[in-house]
Amino acid sequence: MPATKLPKDFESQMLELLGKAEFEQFKQAINNPSRTSIRLNSDKDFSLSWANTPIPWSKTGFFLEERPSFTLDPAIHAGAYYVQEASSIFIEHLLNSLAIPKGIYLDLAAAPGGKSTLLSAYLGNEGMLVANEVIQPRAQILKENIIKWGLGNTVVTNNDPDHFAPLQGFFDLVLVDAPCSGEGMFRKDPQARDEWSLDNVQLCSARQKRIMDQAGALVKADGYLVYSTCTFNEQENENMIRFLTEEFSYEPVRIPLDASWNIKETEVDADGKTFYGYRFFPHLVEGEGFFITVWKRSSEAYIQEPKRVKDFKHPFLKEVFNRESSILDEELGFDGTGKYFTLNDSYFRISKDWTLHFQKLSLHLSLKYFGVELGKKQKKDWIPNHEWALSTLPKKDFPAHELSESEAIEFLRKNDIEIPDLPIGWVLITYKELPLGWIKNLGNRVNNYYPKEWRIRM
Repeated sequence: MPATKLPKDFESQMLELLGKAEFEQFKQAINNPSRTSIRLNSDKDFSLSWANTPIPWSKTGFFLEERPSFTLDPAIHAGAYYVQEASSIFIEHLLNSLAIPKGIYLDLAAAPGGKSTLLSAYLGNEGMLVANEVIQPRAQILKENIIKWGLGNTVVTNNDPDHFAPLQGFFDLVLVDAPCSGEGMFRKDPQARDEWSLDNVQLCSARQKRIMDQAGALVKADGYLVYSTCTFNEQENENMIRFLTEEFSYEPVRIPLDASWNIKETEVDADGKTFYGYRFFPHLVEGEGFFITVWKRSSEAYIQEPKRVKDFKHPFLKEVFNRESSILDEELGFDGTGKYFTLNDSYFRISKDWTLHFQKLSLHLSLKYFGVELGKKQKKDWIPNHEWALSTLPKKDFPAHELSESEAIEFLRKNDIEIPDLPIGWVLITYKELPLGWIKNLGNRVNNYYPKEWRIRM
C-alpha cells in the first residue's frame, strides 16, 4: 500500500485531535478500501441475495461483502434500496432511539437523496418531508431518487436557504447536512485530499454559519434541529454548536450509544449547558468520517401553523376539491386519504392531512416535484406516469408482466422488447414483482415508456 499523502496542516489538526499513536491508526485506515453499504426500502418487498453484514446502528442498513454493478441491477432502478454510506445511516438510530415525533420535516441540503429517503421512510404516512437542494442539476438527481423511493410523502424544492424565511417555526425537524471541507471522504475520494486547505475550512465554516442562521429559525417549539458534516475539524463541528446556541434558544439532546460501535461522543459547554456531538473515525467504525449533533428547540419558541385558505390560488397548480379527490381515491383503489392537485393537466396526489402545509409551501418555494404524479385522464381512461409505476400506490386496473433480469435490463435501456400474448393497452412491467415502468401494447407494436433521461447507458 502506498504511503498516505495528507496535507501538512491537516496532519497537524488530526494529531491535536487524536494524539500520535491513534493518528497512525487513522492514516492506515484511510488507505484501506471503503466498505459498500446499502439501506433497504422497507415499503418495497425485496430480499438481499448478496453476502452481507448488518450495520449495527440500523435495522435496514447492510454492508456488502463485494460491490456489485448497481447500474445493472434492476432492483435499484425500482427503488428497492439506496446505496448509502454507513455512518450517515446513523440518522435512522437517532430518529428511532429519540422517538422523534413525526410531522413536517425539512432536509435543507438534500441531494442526492440518501438522508431524504431515510427521513421519508421514517415518516411513512404520518408526515410530510420537504427535500430541498440549492443547485439545479443536483435537485434533478434528488427528484429522481425521491420518485424511485416511491412513498409519495415528499415535496422536492430548489431554493436557497434564505427563501425559507417566511416558514419560521414551521417544521417539526430540520436536517442540515452541511456542505463541508470533506475530510471524512479522504478514504473514499482521494482527490478530496488535494482539494483540502485551511482556507477552504474557513470558507466552509462561514457558509455553514449562514445556513444555520436560517435553519435555526425554521424549527418550531419543541422541534428538533439535526446538523451533520463529513469532516473532523472542530471549526466546522463543535464551533457550530457554540454558534447556534448563541443565536437561538435550543436545549441539548444526547443520543444513546452502544459502546461497541466506537462512536466518539464529545461535549461542548455553551449557554451554561452541555451539548453533545458524535464523531465517526474510519479507524474505529466501519464507515467514513462523519459528525452529527442534535438540538431541541425551546418550548417557548414560535410555532407557525398554516391557515386555511378560502380560495387557493397558484400560478401553475390547480386544487382538486375534496369531493372529487374522494371520488378519485375510490376509483383508483387508494385508501381514501388522498388530496389531488393538477399541473399541466397531470394529476398529483398527496396526503390530505398535509394539504394546508403543502399549500403554504407552494406559495413560497420553487417546487420540482411533490407527492406522486399519476398522469393524465382522458374521460375514464388514464395515461399513467412513470412516477405512479414506481410509487407504492396500487395500480389495480393495469395488468402486470414479469421480466427476467436480462429482459428487465433491456427495458431499462429503453430498447424494444418482444413479449408474446400481451393484453392490449397499458401494462405494468415488473422485476421480482417490483414495478419498473410502463409499456403500451398497440397491437402491431409495443412502446417502451421508460423515461429516456433515466435509461441505462452501460
